[in-house]
Amino acid sequence: MAGVNDDGATGDDETADDDGTAGDDGIAGESDATRPPAAASVALDGVGKTYAADGDGDPVRALDDVSFSVADGEFVCLVGPSGCGKTTLFRVVAGLTEATDGRVLLDGTEVTAPTTDMGVVFQEYHLFPWLTVEENVGFGLERSDRPAAECDRRVDEMLDLVGLAEFRDAYPKSLSGGMKQRVAIARALAVDPDLLLMDEPFGAVDAQTREMLQRELLDVWASTGKTVLFVTHDVAEAVTLADRIVVMAAEPGRVREVVDVDVERPRERGDAAFAEYVGRVRELIGAHP
Repeated sequence: MAGVNDDGATGDDETADDDGTAGDDGIAGESDATRPPAAASVALDGVGKTYAADGDGDPVRALDDVSFSVADGEFVCLVGPSGCGKTTLFRVVAGLTEATDGRVLLDGTEVTAPTTDMGVVFQEYHLFPWLTVEENVGFGLERSDRPAAECDRRVDEMLDLVGLAEFRDAYPKSLSGGMKQRVAIARALAVDPDLLLMDEPFGAVDAQTREMLQRELLDVWASTGKTVLFVTHDVAEAVTLADRIVVMAAEPGRVREVVDVDVERPRERGDAAFAEYVGRVRELIGAHP
């Protein structure tokens, strides 16, 4: 990664054919949104979340029977309308919020709390301002049982991976927004997690930096082979990044459809196929139940 500075829908709900091939709109998808891919790294099995009533109000069903899987090494994006429970689902997968029903499995083990097998990146950088870039990246490793020399090597590798080796002694206050998020990504990857879970990680940077970070994240993903579950409200971002897009519906949050993005990378936003996928996903988001 090169150094980055900050300067610089509605429609009827159509489904794919039962065999998962493209329908009349020419876009591949899954007729059964719960059909898991082979060798699942993370699997959501009937996940539901109900919040208790506030005062005299009724309980709120935020998520209902959410089921889908992410294959080992796959890049999956999660999109949906406001109020569909994307953030709640993110927190459930991360082990930060307990599901009311159903379960999340990471490599076959149920997730009940945060784990070092999962690297988490938030929209806000959550860097420690009193630590250098190098110290922030190595923070999680300090709590592992790895030898110090191995931890040092791992930090060096991550700094090289995200293009921040020359900034290792800098403090967060001197970094641009894009560089801060790179530090957060490097820190999440440093512990070598099985899953990289990302919640709107580029939402706080300008559009130009956002597109650059998207390209560079794909480079990191390709070089590490990590499994990625990426939450975003930006449909074009999802089409740029994802192997598959899980489209959610709201009230309560649930899976409407899973769309396979069958376009070779790198994807150009001006291409007709790219625009077709963007339109299809936006149509699904805007469709009524």
